[in-house]
Amino acid sequence: ALWCLMMSVTPTRGCLLDLPWEDILVPHILSHLPLQQLLSLQRVSKSFQSLIQLYLANMRCFDSSQIGPAIPRAAFVNLLKDNEVLQQLALQNCSDWLTDQELLPVIGQNHHLHQIQLKGCAQLSRHALVAISLSCPNLRQLSLAHCEWVDSLSLRSLADHCKALEAVDLTACRQLKDEAICYLVQKCSRLKSLSLAVNANVGDVAVEETAKCCPELEHLDLTGCLRVKNDSIRVLAEYCPKLRSLKVKHCHNVAESSLSVLRSRGVELDVEPPLQRALVLLQDVVGFAPFINLQI
Repeated sequence: ALWCLMMSVTPTRGCLLDLPWEDILVPHILSHLPLQQLLSLQRVSKSFQSLIQLYLANMRCFDSSQIGPAIPRAAFVNLLKDNEVLQQLALQNCSDWLTDQELLPVIGQNHHLHQIQLKGCAQLSRHALVAISLSCPNLRQLSLAHCEWVDSLSLRSLADHCKALEAVDLTACRQLKDEAICYLVQKCSRLKSLSLAVNANVGDVAVEETAKCCPELEHLDLTGCLRVKNDSIRVLAEYCPKLRSLKVKHCHNVAESSLSVLRSRGVELDVEPPLQRALVLLQDVVGFAPFINLQI
């Protein structure tokens, strides 16, 4: 539609670029176009190139998935070199090209970031998390899933400086142990969502401290945390009245005896009650579900 508008204008009627850039073109037209199209549009002319650069400098949200996972490093640096107003930065699964060298300058000049997504960015280091903690005091959401470079010292830095955090994803951050998680939840008591999934080092101590320090907790993912047992789940039920979902699949030491209280409160669980699981298995084997009076 933008291309048709651009081609349809005549000299007597003026041109698209004559419209106010910052008041009209950037907020009301360019903001509705995919980033990939904007990058193509800047090749039309020098004027369009200047317009797109103005848009990039004032962009509030950058999502690498709109371009594709294989962004050239130089292109990424050039896209955000003048931007100091980012609020959301999503760079998930950019492990093929994203390193500290590309990320740290962007973090260092954007102090208004409140949402950062770095899932699967395996080539970063602990310095990236330290930079985030020092530069982003208003951070609310952070995903570090499958970032095994996250260690206890960098997480402590995050906890010390980003106390307004509401959602943290530490899935498969396997260097972290109970002590690091405890420090995080003690400092960040506003947490509503926390994932500690796929971490065999996380146990009851971390879960109990999370329950006691984060009364606003709504979502907790403990998938594959083999050291978590029934006692910490009971503490969770006691201290977290706002809990809405709990994932404990593959937590072999968590039984229905501790989950039943949460289940009775309507908390969404990713494991079914033992009787229902048995019926599902029986149905898979024999092809039908036998009639059973569940009130007996």
